[in-house]
Amino acid sequence: MVEMAKPSVRDRGVVTAMVTALVLTFVVIAGLAVDSGRLVAAHVTAGDHAENAARAGAQEVTLVRLGWRLVDPRRATVTARAYLDAHGLDGDVSADFRGVTVTVRLRQPTTLLRLVGVDDRVVSSTRTARLVST
Repeated sequence: MVEMAKPSVRDRGVVTAMVTALVLTFVVIAGLAVDSGRLVAAHVTAGDHAENAARAGAQEVTLVRLGWRLVDPRRATVTARAYLDAHGLDGDVSADFRGVTVTVRLRQPTTLLRLVGVDDRVVSSTRTARLVST
């Protein structure tokens, strides 16, 4: 029969430390995969809302009867801001006679990365809608 050697006192606990490090590494990698996917989705959502708000504002066209097609900056800003407010979004709106620019900011909470101290992230997206001549 073969007799097994007893581990030395120095070797005790080495496996526990290695397993703990590996588990923590896997949690961080999974957190990056899950939470970065959620951040990308939030960025796309912010872009969609910014684009829709800019388009709504750019529909406020004035001076059509005179043969000119210009965006009314005051009404366009109010319309785009109303879109953001109706959807509970935070953002900035600017308009001139040629178009409307909207920036939407969304706060995306993390799930797995919260375990290692990474909390909410803010994503933003800016879109512009301009009048085109036909």
